[in-house]
Amino acid sequence: MSQERNEQDARRWLKQAEADIGAAGNSIASKNFEWAAFQSQQAAEKAVKALWYHAGADPWGHSIVKLIQDFPFTAEFPDIHHALNDAKKLDKLYIPTRYPNGLPDMIPADVYTSEEAHAAVASARVIIDLVKGFFQSDP
Repeated sequence: MSQERNEQDARRWLKQAEADIGAAGNSIASKNFEWAAFQSQQAAEKAVKALWYHAGADPWGHSIVKLIQDFPFTAEFPDIHHALNDAKKLDKLYIPTRYPNGLPDMIPADVYTSEEAHAAVASARVIIDLVKGFFQSDP
């Protein structure tokens, strides 16, 4: 894949990450806290994948932790391991926010709280803003 194509893909993925985190805010407003949590996970995942494309690499998988750990760090793309705690919080939201069998005898709509949704948005925002910093340093 050409560098120009990678850069286009990177910007598309980052734009979708921003749209997803915006949707998470809308889900909080409508009290769909489980969806806000999942959308936050998705937003952060897409932001990290944008970073992979920006670096000319090909991301794979859904674990934000793994995407960070496996990222090909260089001088141009410094280590972002300091975002791992936020990534771990978000990875825990990938399955149980969506599926009734992800929680014992409960459904996601009944158990996720406003506080959890707001915390998920905050964790995703840390990762998105970190990734955006790499894009803003470009000419």
